[in-house]
Amino acid sequence: MRKLISGLAVALSLVVLVGLGVAQKKAETSDAQYIAQALSAAPKSVAKGAAVVRMDESGKMTTIRAGKNGFSCMVVGGEKMCADANSMAFFDAWMKHQTPPEKLGLTYMLAGDDGASNTDPYASAKSADNHWVVTGPHVMIVGPAAKTLGLASAADADPSGPYMMWAGTPYEHAMIPVAPPKASAKAAATMGDATKR
Repeated sequence: MRKLISGLAVALSLVVLVGLGVAQKKAETSDAQYIAQALSAAPKSVAKGAAVVRMDESGKMTTIRAGKNGFSCMVVGGEKMCADANSMAFFDAWMKHQTPPEKLGLTYMLAGDDGASNTDPYASAKSADNHWVVTGPHVMIVGPAAKTLGLASAADADPSGPYMMWAGTPYEHAMIPVAPPKASAKAAATMGDATKR
């Protein structure tokens, strides 16, 4: 999630270094490639009807594929995510250092993440004291209801199980690891073979 902010910073830096125009366009993936990457964050049943948005150098979101189910998928700083409208409002408040809405939201990150501080919502890199955690494929639950789940909220989170990220901050939310779709199918097939014996 830290990539939402650092991705914007990188995009702005690229504009300064490369200048406006051609060189920037050549570095971007095509819309078709981008859509495929963004949709890989969610289960196929969600991705099928999700909108796909892309952030430009100024931070403005542009819809490149309309959606029908209230989810928006994107790639920011290499991290892929699909979030419902309440989660999008939560992340918008986080980016602007504002109080998040008190609404339940769901976000898929089935490609995992590159890591984030579990204690500092705005850390952009690992340090000796910011309790960096890398979570594999997961879903996030945002909003006050997430705090009632009774999940572990230790600074040094164990990403192999559910935990609360950024506990004690306005941006506290639940991180729920899930098996990647291919692993789930393989595990189900293995279990099916075992029951035949």
